[in-house]
Amino acid sequence: MTAFSDVRTSRWAALTALVTTSVLLTACGSGGGDSGSGSGQPQSGGTLTFAVGSDAGCVDPQQVASNETIYSVRQVVDSLTDQDPKTGKIVPWLAKSWDVSADATTFTFRLRSDVTFSDGSKLTAQVVKDNFDAVPKLGALGTLAEGYLSGVKSTTVVDPLTVKVTFSQPNAQFLQATSTHSLGIESSASVKKTPQQKCSDGVVGSGPFVLKQYVQNQSVTLAKRTGYAWGSSQWSKKGEAYLDKLVFKVVPEAGVRAGSLQSGQVDAISSVGKANEAALRGGQVTLLRRANPGVVFGLGLNNSRRTLKDPRVRQAILFAVDRQQIADTVFPTGTQAATSILAHTTPDYSDLASGLTFDAAKAKSLLDSAGWKTGSDGTRARGGKKLSLTVKWFPNASTNQPALELIQQQLKAVGVDVVLKQLQVTQFAPTLQSGDFDAVWGNVTRADPDILRGSFSTKLANFYHLPASSLDTALSEQAATVDAAKRRQLVAHVQQLIVQNASYVPVVELQTQLGVAKKVHDLNFDASSRIQLHDTWIG
Repeated sequence: MTAFSDVRTSRWAALTALVTTSVLLTACGSGGGDSGSGSGQPQSGGTLTFAVGSDAGCVDPQQVASNETIYSVRQVVDSLTDQDPKTGKIVPWLAKSWDVSADATTFTFRLRSDVTFSDGSKLTAQVVKDNFDAVPKLGALGTLAEGYLSGVKSTTVVDPLTVKVTFSQPNAQFLQATSTHSLGIESSASVKKTPQQKCSDGVVGSGPFVLKQYVQNQSVTLAKRTGYAWGSSQWSKKGEAYLDKLVFKVVPEAGVRAGSLQSGQVDAISSVGKANEAALRGGQVTLLRRANPGVVFGLGLNNSRRTLKDPRVRQAILFAVDRQQIADTVFPTGTQAATSILAHTTPDYSDLASGLTFDAAKAKSLLDSAGWKTGSDGTRARGGKKLSLTVKWFPNASTNQPALELIQQQLKAVGVDVVLKQLQVTQFAPTLQSGDFDAVWGNVTRADPDILRGSFSTKLANFYHLPASSLDTALSEQAATVDAAKRRQLVAHVQQLIVQNASYVPVVELQTQLGVAKKVHDLNFDASSRIQLHDTWIG
């Protein structure tokens, strides 16, 4: 995915979007995000070694969408705003204040005057403009950032420290989007690099850490930014970070990550698997959990495939999946079965559990009515063709394969043959773009229901190749309204349409679970259940 034409830009724009409504997230471990024990005073110095399960093959925050890589690259860039993970409120960061027009088409930000990038250059309104002008040219990996700027008419330098962003229509999600890593501000020198150069070499940011080394599929090494003094108003520590160095090691096997944490080889690990929970409990390890808002883990069906064009087939797949069994068997303790296309922590979520029940008999009846008859081998067929579904998946979470193997068994029980095909993490975006799939397994974390527009509107990315319908109208209307009650009604209607039509098969909500050594303190989640390490210390 390289440079975009205007047509392609509109197709891929608005992958996700948010508004500044409350984000309800739950944490488990040692209370308010402090992963350590005892009551010692914070100490400066030391290296935090963090084992993650995968590498997205890119270290540009504006291009990365995989949580495992976001953990590291987030530390390199600051954003215009930040978001309180408890209330969802947008708070100052690089922007000390802002104004939003009554119709949510114009956003004016007043920048701090003391911010510099790690190459010594200063943050100015022109730098912000350069960033926002360049984002639409990022290509395949930049769909998140690009989506947040969908419909932008202009970015204007009002004065050296004031920048105004104007949209062609109301865009209630944009203020919150400015708090994300995807719109993290990079230096002018970085903006001028090609997307490929930024992926491989990294970027120059103004963040509390600086990229020192990136070895693809092996490690990301960061060092403390000396003189850093413009942290988010959300953080407890002022000035520089406590830690001198951060090392993110890529360790694909969940059991190996857990063993490394127990033995003290690493200080924290991502994606703690259910099988490793018991061994980690009770030792010198704290398990931190947080539910992720956004689109739940599920099967994204290609609605344009001949077999899947029939809503009865899609609905049969939906009813054949036993969500509770998958949540209980495969996922970490506390994981909830999906009760909508959105996780329950997402603003304006609707409980649609009654439409997402496990009902094998109903699934069989629907397939019967669609003309798919059970053969001697148990697999259904019609017109000499077997009912087979190839699910493409990516090894960016240890739960992906076992969850899909269980779904494979559940669908086999109603006569659907499922073939699982693993691809590299770097192939995720190109696969969605190409449409070369029957189904893909995944989720998207975002704390606003407008995330649905990017994935399901036929006017935008339309990842799952839906035909034009009344869903498009509802998605567009909820994005344009600034009336909270009206928007809630529209979003409820959107969720009902997607679930009833089985355009996507929701399975389980994503819950981030980290393992952290008890000597590590204040390793905190942000509003999207990713980590912020400025306040973290070892002692």
